[in-house]
Amino acid sequence: MGAAVADDAFDFRPGAQVPLQGSAGQTAATFAIASAAYRDDRASKIEDANNEWHKTEAKAGRWSLFAPNLGEAFSRAVQVRMLGGGRKPLIQSFGTEPQVVVEHCLAANRIRRERDFLLTIITVVFGFLFLPGFLVWLAAFQIRRTNNARVETAEKMVKEAEGKSTKEMAEAKKRERAARGRAAVATAIMAVVGIVIVILLIKLPFDGFWAWYLRASFVAPVIGALWAKRICERTAKDLRDRWDALLSGGGIGAKIPEAVPGSPGETAAEQLRQSLARLSAEQQSNSVFYAGPKGILGMGTRWGSWQLAEDLVSAEPGKEIHPFRSWDVIRAIQDQLRLLQRGPLHTGGFTPPSVKDWIVTPIGENAKAVARPSGEDVDAFQIRQHEIQRICNEQQFGSGDRHYLGVQFTLWDGQLVITMMITVTVLHETLRIEVTGHALGPVNSLFTSKPDPKTKEVAKSIRFWETTTKTLPLIDADEAVRVAVRAPFTWYPPILDHLGGKIVLPEPFGLRHAWADQPWRHRFMADDALRTATPVLRVVHAAAIAVLADHGVDTEKFGNRSGVLSGLVQDPAPRKADVYDA
Repeated sequence: MGAAVADDAFDFRPGAQVPLQGSAGQTAATFAIASAAYRDDRASKIEDANNEWHKTEAKAGRWSLFAPNLGEAFSRAVQVRMLGGGRKPLIQSFGTEPQVVVEHCLAANRIRRERDFLLTIITVVFGFLFLPGFLVWLAAFQIRRTNNARVETAEKMVKEAEGKSTKEMAEAKKRERAARGRAAVATAIMAVVGIVIVILLIKLPFDGFWAWYLRASFVAPVIGALWAKRICERTAKDLRDRWDALLSGGGIGAKIPEAVPGSPGETAAEQLRQSLARLSAEQQSNSVFYAGPKGILGMGTRWGSWQLAEDLVSAEPGKEIHPFRSWDVIRAIQDQLRLLQRGPLHTGGFTPPSVKDWIVTPIGENAKAVARPSGEDVDAFQIRQHEIQRICNEQQFGSGDRHYLGVQFTLWDGQLVITMMITVTVLHETLRIEVTGHALGPVNSLFTSKPDPKTKEVAKSIRFWETTTKTLPLIDADEAVRVAVRAPFTWYPPILDHLGGKIVLPEPFGLRHAWADQPWRHRFMADDALRTATPVLRVVHAAAIAVLADHGVDTEKFGNRSGVLSGLVQDPAPRKADVYDA
């Protein structure tokens, strides 16, 4: 955590705050992830968005009646992970603006807190003050939720067993029948208990105040539930409108007044403002991490690698070549890569790329945390230029960080991030130029699905052989009770995490790569990634060969090898270049 201390000063520099470079054209992926803060699906649905390398877990709590929905759990998890005190370093979210996502999580939490304030009053007045009946009603709803969960789990197992062996299918159906049987028995017992309670309330063995209190304790929670349902319905419509607006391109803004200090004494608001500013600064860090087969975290796996390696031989026999360093070659390549969007024909072509020096740190494939560089060579999460140049020239063999020059294209409104990484090394008399391709695909379709109205097929009253679609309220009795029961505990969220469960984010965590799919299933995205490699490779080789020629190096072998690679790069199939099949 030393990097966090060393980089705190970035928030206090003078000057106007301006939008950071590279933020344009990234709204689709950003808003798709941000929409999860407003969703009302079950929290376990987040596991459907897991990819091959990064797994998000919906951890169950002690009582399902306190379980959060997807929006509640997602907002809580993201806010704590990205703004919490003493948090671990984050992985950059290329193709998205993480601050926007976090702001929407804060806005969603604020909307729910306003709802929960009213529901807390209702729960106290109509629940805690009439505790005997309130507890009986809670027990009934808890049993009902447990039964429904068992049946849903059994049905899911049957679906998963489809297409498998007959034995597995029979076992799954057996478990489904058993679950339905237990649910039916529990429902029957609840009905009998309910009848007994009604009879006892009608003919109580005592009279007076306590008799009427006991009767009221079973009626008051019902009144409170109806009132709570109306409040929840209003809030649910607001959240769904925001969810739909984000995915429709409306770009609805997140209102977080708690992040704007109104006076010097508002330490909580000032701390939140600094945390958001630090988040944006870390997003712009030029330090990344290579996690073996997972590739560079945040950039995706490496799908292609092309290496040009030849001896440094003087163009004039008997004369020595003019001395140069790896940084001289990198600087020439960098100048030419900035001109990629230019071409001889007016046919569209490349969008302006982001060309940047990266310092890559190796970590274990299963590492659960990263440590950003710190010290006098780091300024606001940015490794200084002199240190970059030193690493480029000196750290080419053995342990330590490595230097890469990256050219990055953010396409499809942030849904596709193509990164070509170039490194130049000189060992003995051999100069090696390596170009690798990394591709980060679109966010999982879970985040791009719009809200569907709750409907039900019902038979017509007269023409009963026909059916019609009936729109149901967004909030039913079970949901109203769940939200109302959680409301009094929202003042201390760790209690709700313990009672109802939470979402556990994958580590090392970054908003973008945690839920990114492979781009190869999308035809046009795959084409864009494959088409990028050839022109980038040729520009890199041409710039490097020009530097070698200027320093008296015989470039014939380099030119021949470049021609061979120019043909190989047109191979239409991406590969898992980080998986060394030895």
